[in-house]
This record gives sequence, C-alpha cells and structure tokens, in this order.
Amino acid sequence: MEPALRPGDWLLVRRGVRPGRPPRIRPGQLVVARHPGRPGMLLVKRAGRREAGGWWLESDNPAASAVDSRAFGAVSPVLIEGRVLARYWPLRRSLGTHPHTDSAGTPVARPESGAGHRDDGP
Repeated sequence: MEPALRPGDWLLVRRGVRPGRPPRIRPGQLVVARHPGRPGMLLVKRAGRREAGGWWLESDNPAASAVDSRAFGAVSPVLIEGRVLARYWPLRRSLGTHPHTDSAGTPVARPESGAGHRDDGP
C-alpha cells in the first residue's frame, strides 16, 4: 500500500457495529479485508468501487505486483473487517528514530538477535 502506508505504520480501524455486518464504506477509503482465497490473511486496500459481488479493492501501487481485486475479483462485504480511520507511528518513529529505518525513513535490515541485543519492537 505504499505510498499511503509504509512498513511499521500502525492503523486505527473501525470494525462493523454488529457482528457479521460490515462497516459503512465509501469509494476511496482504506479498508482491512480478508483475502478471498486465504481467509487467515488480512489485506489493507483502498475501496475502489461497489460492484454486484462486493467491493473492488485496489492497491495504491499496482506496479509493485500487489495482490488486489485484479487478481481475485470483487470482495464480498462479509470479508471486509473494518475501515481505516487513522494511521499512526510508534513513538520512536514519530521522533525520527524508528529502530528499523534510516534517517530518511527507508527500511533497513533488522539486526540479528544475539546476546546482549534488545529488540524494542516492530
């Protein structure tokens, strides 16, 4: 979902008000949905348009070989888990010191864990 989301971003998601009833969604909003072919896998995609079979979900960066409705078609409303309300960052990243990005925010390799190493999170 780059450029809208970056690795390490955290999301505040509003789920459906009632179990089994999907949240209200409008085209252009980011949603969290279950992959139609792999229900254990969650996807974050942009709701493109409403179709007879459900929602057409799109990637913000289709050139990155992203998995979206171009691969699996419209997604049934019952597979939409929620609507993204906000994106936020861990405190360390918001201060420009995310442990796994450089000063420009580019992801870098995680250090190997070993004696004396403390991993402070995602």
